[in-house]
Amino acid sequence: MAFSKLPDDVISQIISLTTPRDACRVSSVSTSFRSIADSDQVWLKFLPPDHDKLVLPQVSPKKSLYLHLCDHPVPIGGNRNMVSARFETWSEPHIFSLDKKSAKKCFMIGARELAIPGGDDYRSWCWIAEPNSRFDQVAQLLFAGWFHIKARLETKMLSPKTRYAAYLVFQFRCHKSGFHRPAVSCVSVESDTDTHREWPTVVLDPGEGEPRSTRERGDGWLEIEMGEFYNENGDDGTLECSFKEVDEYTLRSGLVVEGIELRPKETY
Repeated sequence: MAFSKLPDDVISQIISLTTPRDACRVSSVSTSFRSIADSDQVWLKFLPPDHDKLVLPQVSPKKSLYLHLCDHPVPIGGNRNMVSARFETWSEPHIFSLDKKSAKKCFMIGARELAIPGGDDYRSWCWIAEPNSRFDQVAQLLFAGWFHIKARLETKMLSPKTRYAAYLVFQFRCHKSGFHRPAVSCVSVESDTDTHREWPTVVLDPGEGEPRSTRERGDGWLEIEMGEFYNENGDDGTLECSFKEVDEYTLRSGLVVEGIELRPKETY
């Protein structure tokens, strides 16, 4: 039987088992296919199953909502944007979005939600408003011999069967200093059966001619990969991302941290 002769609900079911990109391609085949490929029945499958737990913009149809969440990250957290009570202890919203290619969840954990030892010491850190940040405040390192930044997130917040990478999102002030030396980062899932951790080294501000691992994001910020992990079932425990420089013989200043972002590895 020709594909076009199948019942509409069967065609929509087939399309929903593909990817958002494939659905858009099918939509361009013909007018009759477009109505099916663009239907709510198809695009509801691409939205996260728990998307109804979020207070999302009133955007319809579902395809438009999907594309909106890809291009316009939504702040969640605190009592402002969440329906579910389990998020009510968050003091600063996280940023939630969808990866346009894979429909996987992405999260940005804001600086206020990070664990930064000494972050309340005005001699070392200060909290500032940054015009090009999606958060109310970001953290600026004023002057310190060492620093340690950590983020924690329950793996059930992320998409299962997905390899994720964690990225430190930052920028420098003009008076930056001390970031030419290797720092160590770690991304791991805390569980009773997995305690092994690897601590790769990265350099935030390498010297002239040295390999550069940072990347310009296009939004005024830089990012550097901290590590990756595979989210198997989504109930594996608590994800911990850590970034630290502990060489107290090097004084550092000028680092501004927006947060730590988690997004699917295989799509980048």
